[in-house]
Amino acid sequence: MRARDLAVEYETVTVDTDALAAARLMASHRLPGLLVLDGQGAPKAILPASQMIRMLVPGYVLEDPALAAVIDEKHADRLCAALRGRTVGACLPPKAPAPPVAAPDDTALEVAALMAQQRSPLVAVVERYKDGTATLLGVITAAHLLDRLLDAAPPTSPTTPTP
Repeated sequence: MRARDLAVEYETVTVDTDALAAARLMASHRLPGLLVLDGQGAPKAILPASQMIRMLVPGYVLEDPALAAVIDEKHADRLCAALRGRTVGACLPPKAPAPPVAAPDDTALEVAALMAQQRSPLVAVVERYKDGTATLLGVITAAHLLDRLLDAAPPTSPTTPTP
């Protein structure tokens, strides 16, 4: 199983995408994160859903989580207003690492190792050409990779005790 065979179409955004639109995209598709592309369509970063949620939490609550208990539901419902007028680029951590990128011919184990090493919920699959250009072929999510690897595993015996 090669990366090109595992790659699927995946929602992408750019650093200039509206943050509220990106959050809605994440929520509606239940994505663990979004692949952020640069101006040429190359992978630039991953915006995890957890980072987007972090943008919603007021700074004083991040400093003292006990304060979250004193915010009533009426005000909590307005947390997404924190994204209004922001871009995806403003939501990325200041030193956001480049996303993990696999070559089309990488094996499933190479992709799994890359994903595990970088603790990333997704890996971009990119075809690089001799002229220096590149094309995003798709993305491999951790859930999709795990599903494909489990398909290849022998079934568990019904008499085998589970821990």
